[in-house]
Amino acid sequence: MERTAIYAGSFDPVTNGHLDILKRGLKLFDRIIVAILINPNKQYLFSVEERISMLEEVTKEIPNTEIDTFSGLLVDYAEQKQAHAILRGMRAVSDFEYEFQLALMNRRLNREVQTVFLMTGLRWIFTSSSIIKEAARFGGNIHGMVPELVERRIDKKMKDTGLYIPPKNNKKQKG
Repeated sequence: MERTAIYAGSFDPVTNGHLDILKRGLKLFDRIIVAILINPNKQYLFSVEERISMLEEVTKEIPNTEIDTFSGLLVDYAEQKQAHAILRGMRAVSDFEYEFQLALMNRRLNREVQTVFLMTGLRWIFTSSSIIKEAARFGGNIHGMVPELVERRIDKKMKDTGLYIPPKNNKKQKG
């Protein structure tokens, strides 16, 4: 039987931390479906189509990976995809309480779907999509935190939408 996991998130944008969890998860599972949550109540920097495009591009060399979207309950989506696990990454203790509550609720809703947690690699422990977007908005150097394609798209999106606020010294911050 193929061991399939769902790795769900907003991926707005996908980070190198996300890719680290995905690659390490493939050591545990035969196939991972990277599922972009469609939440109409949340405001995103990138459209669903843009996030799909970025994920497809940055995972094209990662075997046994599928990109998809879903809305509604994650455990229902997992059951629909015949996945037996939900893969989650945790950066710090601050993630634990929220992730623990989600895992318990998912377990209550569907006892057949297990939640598997992977600790983020030390290189990515401080990395989150929100922090990366905030740094990029103010001209911070995000090189190495996201794939180069994503870095270019963030830069373009910030400038095209008027979200970019250049630093006072008008130079990109050094990493």
